[in-house]
Amino acid sequence: MATVTSAPIRTAVVGFGISGKVFHAPLIAADPQYSLDVIVTADPARAAEAARLYPRARIVPTPEEMFALSPDLDLVVLGTPPHTHFDLAAAAIAHSLHVVVDKPFVPTSTQGAELIALASDAGVQLTVFQNRRWDADFLTLRKLLQRQGLGEVRTFESRFEWWRPEGFGNWRDSTALAQGGGILHDLGAHLIDQAIQLFGPVARSHGETANRGPDPDAADTEAFVSLLHESGVRTRLWMNGMAAQVGPRFHVLGSEAGYMKWGLDSQEPALAAGTKPSDPAYGIEPQESWGLLGVDGATSPVPAERGAYPEFYVQLAAALRGTGPLPVDPAEPLEVLRIIEGIHALA
Repeated sequence: MATVTSAPIRTAVVGFGISGKVFHAPLIAADPQYSLDVIVTADPARAAEAARLYPRARIVPTPEEMFALSPDLDLVVLGTPPHTHFDLAAAAIAHSLHVVVDKPFVPTSTQGAELIALASDAGVQLTVFQNRRWDADFLTLRKLLQRQGLGEVRTFESRFEWWRPEGFGNWRDSTALAQGGGILHDLGAHLIDQAIQLFGPVARSHGETANRGPDPDAADTEAFVSLLHESGVRTRLWMNGMAAQVGPRFHVLGSEAGYMKWGLDSQEPALAAGTKPSDPAYGIEPQESWGLLGVDGATSPVPAERGAYPEFYVQLAAALRGTGPLPVDPAEPLEVLRIIEGIHALA
């Protein structure tokens, strides 16, 4: 497997919507192990914003122009809609570039397996941006489980819910299921991944999906998933962009105590508001947002771990230099995709 010897790691970000602008570009620019050399966007307003925020980056309108610069690049980050991921990732691999693919990985598991094989044959690294593994609440829960603060865990409930009846205002509102659209592909890729990270492989799964939007032919806008892990834990997951009243983010029940957490991680809104990952307050959850541990009538707040999206790129740099594993093994989101496909087949 080829390693990156240049310092810093020369990086291109393809797409400057929510993914590229809010997540990838700020995280890369804040890490001295990387240089943000190229940003790809055909939208004039986004191009102007990218040039303002990152004056040292070269702004180009097409991936083809970016690939023409491949001798001066090490890494390509794909922050584009899922139906573009396979072709762009395959092209990057053909140019001997390492690749980060935003989730959802690709529309089908067949495509995901093919990309993994292509990367292996080409000797380049391929990973998927499962950033929710570094949410403050997820890190807190994982630490709580490690110290066995709940006893034997029996059920795990996890939700991503909003009240956004007008839609997202981007590709999520119109991308067909066959192109990787729908809330199960989008948010399920996070929630199922988190559940497997916490409780291990899945023995059985089933789910329900519904389209509550104005287009009857659109992909799902609401989903429920139930997973039985080989460990015996039962996971229940909800995804809904039209929830007039949201449920708890996490609700975990064990033999000795429960844990309940409300509200979503603060890193995305902080990055969207312009907070730098290097800011001392970045990733720190206020005490009023901490989850509660215990039994009814006797609960206490659990101090939140610091949110750590920058850790994805820290670990990726180590992997590209041959000194550590990838932050996300692409075989893991591939397994998540297979679970999603199974649910869609029966929903």
